[in-house]
Amino acid sequence: MEIPVRCLSCGKVIGDKWEEFKERTEEDGEHPKEVMDDLGLERYCCRTIFMTHVDTVEEVAEHKIT
Repeated sequence: MEIPVRCLSCGKVIGDKWEEFKERTEEDGEHPKEVMDDLGLERYCCRTIFMTHVDTVEEVAEHKIT
């Protein structure tokens, strides 16, 4: 669904970096490694969350209960 506010393993705040990461990788075409380095995501656990996250908000919103 949404990116967690904190890393699930180490507790570092990562939620505020998601929009910039998404914009720079998808729209600007930058390499994810370089973007994560610039954002200060050094730990493996934090980087894993960013690399494996699938944004499913649009899909879930179609099936809301009325």
